This record gives sequence, structure tokens and C-alpha cells, in this order.
Amino acid sequence: MPLLPLLVVVGVLGLAIGSFLNVVIHRVPRDESLVHPGSHCPNCGHAVRSRHNVPVLGWLMLRGRCADCATPISARYPLVEAGTAALFVAVAARFGWSWALPGYLYLAAVAIALALIDLDVMRLPDKIVLPSYAVAAALLVPAALLAGDPAALLRGALAAALLYLLYRLLALWGMGGGDVKLAPLLGFYLGWLGWSAVAIGAFGGFLLGGLAGAALLLTRAAGRKSRVPFGPYMLAGAFLAVFAAAPIGDWYANLLTSAPY
Repeated sequence: MPLLPLLVVVGVLGLAIGSFLNVVIHRVPRDESLVHPGSHCPNCGHAVRSRHNVPVLGWLMLRGRCADCATPISARYPLVEAGTAALFVAVAARFGWSWALPGYLYLAAVAIALALIDLDVMRLPDKIVLPSYAVAAALLVPAALLAGDPAALLRGALAAALLYLLYRLLALWGMGGGDVKLAPLLGFYLGWLGWSAVAIGAFGGFLLGGLAGAALLLTRAAGRKSRVPFGPYMLAGAFLAVFAAAPIGDWYANLLTSAPY
């Protein structure tokens, strides 16, 4: 089937999901309801008009300010919406019309929410992480069976166990409990793709986290004892593997075979 209609539909879906993720990112860390009250200005309390709730366009129409009290509205809101749409389109381009696509779209949405919450409050909420195990199983178990690849489930389970053990060990040296809970979920998704994805996703998270930490130290934005959330780098490493495990694996294999002995 043509890919373009899928990309358009998924992009529009991503804008809508991104709008909802803004609510999740703001309310979940505060233990607030995702349903009540409806979208409203946190300064004056007025409800957001329906036409202003249109992803990205609503913020542009308002010129980044509340329609009632003119309080500035963070540019992060349209960026989350546009970013979710872009990531959804990228995931759809990667998986195409496949049974696995819904599972990885869910992972994309969860990744954006968890990364920004961790950056905001340095916490990966159980309310998002733990239910994601059930959702991942509900989406990827049928996908593997329908695709005729039940071995993907075994790889996913083994990879989840391996990453759990790795992060549980690292917890002895200060790794956060939220990171330990997130690791098996990412392991399941990466293992579903293959062992090269597991290796690149796990290593990529530590590499990206190390580079970011070094940059913060060099710019004096953080000190040696500063706490730095690691969840965003775990998630970034996972998506690096989702999109580039095959070319990175091929590059590394070529590097090994061409090395002089």
C-alpha cells in the first residue's frame, strides 16, 4: 500500500497526541486529573476556547499569549505537538504498514512524555512507566504472531531481563529507581527488533548521557555533584537504535573486518 497516506494520517494523529501529551507532562507529576478541569490558563483560570486548542495553529493564532489575560504561553507547547508529529511520521516511515507500527507509535508518545517530565522534575512516574508494560505486550505480542515471528517475543523478554539486571546493578552506584523500571520496557522494544538494536540502544544511552554530562561540566551548567536526569538519554539511545541499528551495526562489522591484524 502507498506510504504517503499513512504518513499524512500519522502526522495528523501525532499533532493531536502531542496536544494531549502537553496535558500529561504538566499534570501527571502534580497528580492532577487528565480529564478535569479542561484546558485552561494557569494564570487567570479561563477555559481555552476550542479554536485555540488546535495543535500548533492555536498557539500561533494567540501569538503565544492567553486570549484573556495575555500571559505568555510557553513555546514548548507547539514544539511538543510538532515534535510528536515529526517523530510519529519518522516511526511510520521506519515501520510502514506493519503490525508493529502501533506499538512503536505508543513508545514514541511515551518517550516524549517521560523525557520532558524527567527533565522537569527528575522523575519517571510509575503512572506512565508501569502501565506501558501491559500496553507494549498488548500491541507487540499480536504483532509478532501475525508477522510470523514469535522469536521476537523471546528476544524481547530476554533483552528486558538483561537490561533490568544491568540497571539494577548500576542502581548500587546511584542509578535512579525510575531508570531501573524503564530499562526492561526499552529492552523489550529493542529486543523485538534484534540483538544489535539492544546493544546499540543500551550503549547509545550511556554515550549520549556521557556527552551531555561532559557538555554541562564544560559550560559550568552543572557541577560534579549535580543531579542529571538519565531517562531522556535512555530514550534517545533507544530511538537511535530503532532508526539506525542496521547501518550502525553494518558500519561496525565493516570496521572490524577491515581492521589490520
